[in-house]
Amino acid sequence: MAYGARRGVSNLIVAVALILTASLALPLSAARAETITVAALGDSLTQGYGLPAAEGFVPQLQHWLDAQGVDAQVLNAGVSGDTTAGGLSRVDWTLTPDVDAMIVALGGNDLLRGIDPASSRANLDAILKTAQERDVRVLLIGMIAPGNFGPDFKAAFDGMYPELAASYGTLFAPSFLAALEALPDRAATLRDYIQGDGLHPNAKGVTLVVNDLGPKVRDLIDTTRAE
Repeated sequence: MAYGARRGVSNLIVAVALILTASLALPLSAARAETITVAALGDSLTQGYGLPAAEGFVPQLQHWLDAQGVDAQVLNAGVSGDTTAGGLSRVDWTLTPDVDAMIVALGGNDLLRGIDPASSRANLDAILKTAQERDVRVLLIGMIAPGNFGPDFKAAFDGMYPELAASYGTLFAPSFLAALEALPDRAATLRDYIQGDGLHPNAKGVTLVVNDLGPKVRDLIDTTRAE
């Protein structure tokens, strides 16, 4: 075979090898680039109680992620009035095969009803176990109890969130309402950022919540995408 012919065959082999290498790499690159679906399992705070649809937590979080260039879709799995037990009853059908990650923000209604923190903890534990079994990454968002039910109740309630997060290796945010709780003037906070019921953030309040929790959700998405 002439030198030129051999060289031509050699170049062809190299070209084919490069094409095959690129084609084998495509599925991995595509997998990393695909949209991450996040289910936000929660109560009225997640659902957007008392607000126009576009101003609730999930729509504002979606807008925040879009503005950050994060390729993710957030599903609203919040139900007003839901307790941790209600969340547990819904987690199986919330975690469809399309869901890659989950935000868990439950416990506020347990707190309002004075439910034994041991019961709330057991429900959250079962939710996190289900997510672990489905290989779904979680951001667990806590709540901070007032002192109404005594120091033992508060210690048990406040402590269950970080302890469960550590046990399951989930990402963790201490309080859904941390951005509002950190404001120095309680009267001004109620006037400017809370709805008339004194419990739920208004649209401006939700914006503060999203700005606070958004980076944690972005971490959840980045961690999920990296796996």
